[in-house]
Formats: sequence, C-alpha cells, structure tokens
Amino acid sequence: MAANHDYSKEDILRIVKDREIKFIEMQFSDILGTIKTVAIPSSNLEKALDEGVFIDGSSILGYATIEESDMRATPILNSFQIYPWTCSGRLRTARLFCQIFDHSENRFKGDPRWVLEKMADKAKEKGYICNLGPEFEFFLFNLDAQGNPTAAPSDYAGYFDLMALDKGEMVRKETMLNLDEMGFDTEASHHEVAPGQHEVDMRYNDALTVADRLMTFKLAVKTIALQHGQFASFMPKPLFGQNGSGMHVHQSLAFMNGKNAFDDPDGEFGLSDTAMYYLGGLLSHAKEICAIINSNVNSFKRLVPGYEAPCYISWANMNRSALIRVPAGRGVKARMEMRNPDPAGNPYLQFAMMIAAGLDGIENKIMPPEPVEKDIFGMDKSEKMSFGIESLPENLGAALEVMSQSELVRKTLGDHVFNHYLKIKGDEWDNYRTHVTDWELQRYLHVL
Repeated sequence: MAANHDYSKEDILRIVKDREIKFIEMQFSDILGTIKTVAIPSSNLEKALDEGVFIDGSSILGYATIEESDMRATPILNSFQIYPWTCSGRLRTARLFCQIFDHSENRFKGDPRWVLEKMADKAKEKGYICNLGPEFEFFLFNLDAQGNPTAAPSDYAGYFDLMALDKGEMVRKETMLNLDEMGFDTEASHHEVAPGQHEVDMRYNDALTVADRLMTFKLAVKTIALQHGQFASFMPKPLFGQNGSGMHVHQSLAFMNGKNAFDDPDGEFGLSDTAMYYLGGLLSHAKEICAIINSNVNSFKRLVPGYEAPCYISWANMNRSALIRVPAGRGVKARMEMRNPDPAGNPYLQFAMMIAAGLDGIENKIMPPEPVEKDIFGMDKSEKMSFGIESLPENLGAALEVMSQSELVRKTLGDHVFNHYLKIKGDEWDNYRTHVTDWELQRYLHVL
C-alpha cells in the first residue's frame, strides 16, 4: 500500500475491515531512535483514532520523569500503512505513527519527531521543502544454534559482487519488494565492501516522510532477516579491519513550486547561492552536530582514515574522502551528499540537525571554503593545515563536549531533548571509557 495518502478516519476503518487487518501498531520513537509500539486489536481502532492511546512516558528513554508520566500517543492518519510481510498469515498488521502529547494536552517537548516537524515547518516558512535521500548500509550476521546473533557475517563477498541467490541477497531483495509494496520507492540495492554488508537506497522525499520510512525500514530488514535465519545489525563498525556502515544523506531544498533551489546553471559549480550557503552551514556546524549524526561510541570506530569514511571537514565535487560531496547531477538532481551519518542514530534528530545547520548557513550567508579534490587521507598534517582542513571529533566524549556548547543544537532540539541526550550519552561515554577491553588485556596483561 503506497505512502502519503490523505487518509480520513473512515478510509482507515474501511481498509482495515476490507483487508482483514487484525492488529494496528501505534508507533513512536524514544530519544535514541528505538521504535516503540502499542499494539491494539482492530476492534479498538476507532476509539484509538478518536482518542489516541495512553502511555507511561516515565518508562520511555529520554521522555519524562515519574512526576509527568501520563502521555497520549495520537495517530497521524497519513502514516497508515500495512506491513506486507504479515499479510500471508493470521496476524495481518498495520501501523500508524503517532504524535506525543503531555498531560496538559500540549505537544511533548521530548518527542523526537516533533523536533523534525518544527525544523520542516521552519524551512516551509522560508519557502523551502527539505528533500532527503539516504543510502542505507547494514550487516547481516549468522545466528547460532540457540538463535542468538553471532559476529560471523552471512557471506564473504565484496563490493557489487554478483552471487547466487544466498540468504543475504534474498533478504535484500525481499526487503525491497516489501518496501516498494508500501510505496517507499527503493532505487537500488547491492552488496557493499565488507563481508556480510549490504546497501539499500531509497528515492528522495521530504524529510519527515523519509524519517518515518527509515524507522519502518529498520524493522523490515530485521524482521525479514530473521525469517531467513540471519540477524541484521545497524552497528556502524561491527568488524575490525573492515569498512563500517554509513548512511550517506543526499539533501536539497525545493521551492514550494517544486523547482530545485540548489540549481543555478550560471552559478559557480552549477549551484545557487542558496546551495553554497547551505553547504557552508553544514561544514561550519559539522563538529557541533556530530554527536547527533554519529551517536554512539562505535560510530567513531568507523570515522578513521583508510576505510572510505570521512573524518575531515571539507567538501568536493568528485573526491569521496571529503565530508560532503556534490554529485554531478544538476537541474532537479542538484544536491549534496553528507557522508558521516550512520544508521545507528535517530533519523528524526539526525535530519533535524542537518537541516538546521544548512538553514543557518542560508540565514547567515556562510560561504564554504574552496573544494578539496585531492585525497585528504594521503595528506600529512601540514598539508591539511595549508588547506584549512579540520577533523571531526575523534570520539563520542569529544563530540558531546562540542555539542554541549552549541546554541544551534540546543535551539533545534529544545532544552528537554538537548539535556536528556547529553545525560544519556554522557553516561554511555563514561561507562565505555572506564571499561577494560579485551584489547587492553591482550596488549598489557602479560607484559606490564
């Protein structure tokens, strides 16, 4: 069933009855991007459409204290979709994304989707629609005899390798078939560089639609992988010595009439001033938003030289070692590709921060430096300094420190999300940096 319909309450009730849908999953996200679900039988759907469903916010990570726990999840009618992978059995299931309201019937400030909604509304006030197109990478691992995930990849193929129909390829293709039945417009899929690593690309759409789709995409991949005896992981760097998984985000702005605001045949590089300012904003705020874009300890194991992942703040037209690349397409295809995001984060917050940085660049007319088309990984320190190239934060702790000083991040997230995020991720960093790893034991135990 295609997405983006203007469903009415009556439409949804009719479809559920006609398609014999048994359950509706009322969904929302915690602060880290984990999808949360309240499943209701279809017999209770009309009441839920009228009143929403009540949840205990104190039990949701990053939501609220015990003193303000009563919240209501109100369904977004246009988000109604049926899960195709449930339609062959008795448990036919659909989902509705929800907006979260607090006990005073106000939009809850800790709802990550609201953060992106506000940023999309800000862009519209300026006359823009934010279009995003993610390239989504993930790993497939084998399960052990008890059904638990192992660290053994499902195959040992390489980039673009063509294989017989094995479990990994079947997972990829069945995921695409299911998502396309939901109207997600998947464009391509292929095996990636590392063993067991795959990529699925989705056609661009407005930021909120794409963020919602990514939440469902993760669920679909994990569900279909398990059906084939595999485990799908969005961990950015699960295998030592191999490339990690990124989520390159292609982004552009369109005017309300649909014309690409980044395109200008007479502009330098074929880009408009708007595009250049947006690019300047992404670059100038790259350090501040890094803790959202790369949200966990493992994210920074990917952002190191030698594995095709960007760690230096620069842009280019052709150079894939740059943080941001401007692909060759112009006209409707004019866009820029930010290459450090990874699939482990919360897409609502990730997208909101990228858009906020870009819009700030437009507001303050921040021009980017000249593009760097030379391989940055091959430069020594002095050469990088001569180009004015700085690095992203080296670890989560450093990224959180920069974020904590950022007015842009605080203003975009709001105090609730900003403070809860810093606390949750700060605790994660403290736990990690005090943990004694196997590497340390192997390196030091017998020699010191």
